[in-house]
Amino acid sequence: MIIDTAKAYRTGGQRTARLVTPRWASRVVVYGVLAIVTTLFMLPVLWLVISTLKAEGEYIAYPVTIFPKTPQFINYYRALTIIPFFTYIGHSLFLASAYTVLVQLTSSLAAFGFARIPARGKETLFRIVLATMMVPGIVTVIPQFMVYSQIGLTGTWWPWILWGLASHPFHIFLYRQFFRSIPVELEEAAEVDGCSTFRIFWQIFIPNSWGAIAASSIFSFQWVWGDWFYPLIFLTDENTTLAVKLATGYLDPLGHRLVTPSMAAVVLYVLPLIVVFFLAQKRIVQGVVTTGLKG
Repeated sequence: MIIDTAKAYRTGGQRTARLVTPRWASRVVVYGVLAIVTTLFMLPVLWLVISTLKAEGEYIAYPVTIFPKTPQFINYYRALTIIPFFTYIGHSLFLASAYTVLVQLTSSLAAFGFARIPARGKETLFRIVLATMMVPGIVTVIPQFMVYSQIGLTGTWWPWILWGLASHPFHIFLYRQFFRSIPVELEEAAEVDGCSTFRIFWQIFIPNSWGAIAASSIFSFQWVWGDWFYPLIFLTDENTTLAVKLATGYLDPLGHRLVTPSMAAVVLYVLPLIVVFFLAQKRIVQGVVTTGLKG
């Protein structure tokens, strides 16, 4: 602490010196706290990565050691070969990509209507759409399964296609808030030039909404990519996703769980999402932040 004599002031007839904290000292405190919190959050991830390099017997031995005696990089090879890893990751990639593309298209179209097209009762309808977000997915999964099983869609990828075509209230809200932040003058100028409503949406709103598109795409992609429950119920063992096989496929001939190859497979499974997030984090943050600009 130092005394800032240049900014000293008088109180009650007496001269009082104000203490000023150096800027570097406050930064040291802030960065120190952030470093501690980051380390605490990273401990489970570090434990996971270190465990992938242990031998199977070393992992279950007592007392448990933190670091492996000899790094077992072969666990990553076993993770790729014990099950047809690339086949199941292809299933996950197809389902996640198809759902993401479809839900972006349908949700952005619905959001454009809520944000820009005048209609009686649209605000009430928008509130009803938002209210559906409060309904837990576990409440609707059994009725959906009964409907899809009656029409013969269980065991296929069609449920994800239909869910994408149905849009999603969260993504509608995200796009709607972003669209409301786009200046009306752009839309009016396009109307003067004779643009149709769909052309305004496609050539003006979409090119100016990459932040919302990036954020919404990441959220929708990771929902399907990391989902275990719905593929377990709706798909068969032949066309299921990698998330299900990570939980059921890494077994030895006696049916015992192979822990270290399973952990190596988890690292390979989450790595694409981490890479995509770091590459698109600016767009994601921009898309999330700008959704609160207008009500």
